[in-house]
Order: sequence, then structure tokens, then C-alpha cells
Amino acid sequence: MKKSSIDTQLGNIKIDKDVLAQYAGAIAMECFGIVGMASVNVKDGLVQLLKKDSMTRGISVSVKNHKLNLDFHVIISYGVNIAAVSDVLVETVKYKLEQFTGMQVDKINVYIEGVKVID
Repeated sequence: MKKSSIDTQLGNIKIDKDVLAQYAGAIAMECFGIVGMASVNVKDGLVQLLKKDSMTRGISVSVKNHKLNLDFHVIISYGVNIAAVSDVLVETVKYKLEQFTGMQVDKINVYIEGVKVID
């Protein structure tokens, strides 16, 4: 299923998963310590920092029982506390996505794919 569905009194609302991924990516990029989304080439084991227009490739969204599950593959800034950055990312994305969609966020997994030194 490419779209998530919300039933309301007035009808049915369908939201494309790419829209959810794009919104979640924009939220993530606002979080302190997040440099960007990462694209992982499983075959070669290479990690690539994605540009803003293709950041949705670093995020996967699935819907089970009308609850959202997200996987973030991120690159963080060197010297930040990984646990703190991950906690802020999870809490911020969960709150804003639930406000945006009206759907409950069940699980957010954060995969740290790399560290980048920021000048």
C-alpha cells in the first residue's frame, strides 16, 4: 500500500508515504546534530550523504494498523551526544507527525550511518 488512509466523519483521507517521508525529513533536518539523511548501498556497504531534494531515500515509512513506523538513516555532526540527538529526533518527529496527520506514530528507528566534521 503506497498511501496511508485516515477515516473521518466526512470521508477518507489518503496520504502518500513519500509525503510523510518528505515531511519527516524536513523535521529531522531542523534537529540539532543532524547533518543529513544517508543512502546506504547494501551491496557495497557505502554510505552517501543525500541532498535535500532526495532525502526521502534515507527514510522509510510503513503503516500497520493505522500506526506509522519510520526508519531514519542519518549522518550526525562530530562531537554531539548520539543518544541526545536521537532522543530529540524521535520526540520531535513523533510529535509533529502526529499533529500533521492525526495518525499515531508507533515506532521510530534511528540508524546512525556516519559522522561528519562540520567547520
